[in-house]
Amino acid sequence: QDAFVAFHVDKVLVSKYLKPLQIGELASDQPSIEPTKNEKMVKDFRELRDTVEKMGLLEPNQLFFFLLLAHILLLDTAAWLILFYFGTSLIPFVVSLLVLTISQVQASWLQHDLGHLSVFRKTKWNHLLHKFVMCHLIGASAKWWTLLHSQHHAKPNCFHKDPDIDMHPFLFTLGKKLSVELGIKKKKYMPYNHQHKYFFFTLPPLLFPTYFHCHTFYIAYTKRYWVDLACMMTFYIRFFYIYGSLLEIKSVLAYYFIFRMLESSWFVWVSQMNHIPMDIYYDKNLDWASTQLQATCNVEQSLFNDWFTGHLNFQIEHHLFPTMPRHNYRKVAPLVKSLCAKHGIEYQCKPLLTAFADIVHSLKDSGELWLDAYLHK
Repeated sequence: QDAFVAFHVDKVLVSKYLKPLQIGELASDQPSIEPTKNEKMVKDFRELRDTVEKMGLLEPNQLFFFLLLAHILLLDTAAWLILFYFGTSLIPFVVSLLVLTISQVQASWLQHDLGHLSVFRKTKWNHLLHKFVMCHLIGASAKWWTLLHSQHHAKPNCFHKDPDIDMHPFLFTLGKKLSVELGIKKKKYMPYNHQHKYFFFTLPPLLFPTYFHCHTFYIAYTKRYWVDLACMMTFYIRFFYIYGSLLEIKSVLAYYFIFRMLESSWFVWVSQMNHIPMDIYYDKNLDWASTQLQATCNVEQSLFNDWFTGHLNFQIEHHLFPTMPRHNYRKVAPLVKSLCAKHGIEYQCKPLLTAFADIVHSLKDSGELWLDAYLHK
C-alpha cells in the first residue's frame, strides 16, 4: 500500500510486525484496487515514487540538519545571554522573548523532520534526537506528537479521522459541505458567522499555552510515556532555573506565557495556511496521492519562506513523501506538478500573505454558509 511505503523507512523491520496480520492473498480474479481509487493515478504515482528513490531524493544531507540544530541552540543560548548581559529592563526583555520564540519555532520545524524520520538513515537516531529536541528543547512529548501527526498525514482534512480539524464544530465550522450540514442540523456551539473575526484572538495565540500544553501532558501520562515525561521535565527545570536566576517569579511566568503565545501564533498561521482553505469533508477512501492533493496547497518558494515555514511551504510534496528530507522538496516539485497536470488536478501555489488571508476568507465563507443553512426554513 502507498501509505505503508510513504511512512516507513525500514520496511523490512516493520514487515516483521505485519506477518501475524496476514490472512491470505487475493484471488487471481479479484481487483487489487478499490473502485473509489484512481487506478491510473496509483500507477503513475508509484512510478514517480520509484523515480524519486532512484534520484536519491530520500537521502538526507546531515550537514543541512546539523546547521539547523546549531542555529536553534545558538538562539536558545542568546535569549538568556541578552538578559544576563543587558539586564531585565523592557528592551532586553522584549528582544530576548523574540529570540527565544524564533528558537522554539525553528525547533518545532526540526522536530517535525525528526518525527518523520527524514534526518538520519537509521530510525533509532531519528527517535533519539526527536526526544532531545521535542522533549528537552520544547517541553512536549515526542510520542504524543507522533500519535497525532501520523493520523493527520494518513487522512488529512478527513473529519473524524484527522485530529488537526477536531476544532470543528466546537470552536469553528470548517469546510463548505460540513458547514452546510451543521446549519441544516440547527447546531450552534459558537457564533460561526463571526469566526473569521474571533479566530485572530483564539486559535493562533492560545493553542500552545492552553490546549497543547495540557494535552501533551495528558496523553503522555495516560499512555505511560514515562521517558517522554522525564525528558519534558528537564525543559521546565532548565527554563525556570536559568530564567528564575535573573527574573522575579511574576516576570518569569509572564515571559514564559508570552513566548508560548508568540510561538503558537507563528505555528498556527503556518500550519493552517496549507489545509483550512482546502477541501474538508468525510473520508472518501481515495487513493493515497488524490487524498493528499485535495487537502494540501503550497506557498511560493524563497529563502525566507523556506526558513520561516520550515519548508512547509512545500506542503504538497511533504504530504506525498513524508519521509523526504525537506531540502529536496524543491527538486521533486516539478515532477509533482507534471503528475498533477497529467491528471487534471490543480497544483495550488500562493504568495505567503495570500495563503494567510485565505485562512480568514475560508473561515468567513464557511461561517456564512452555516448561517444561511441555519436560518433556512
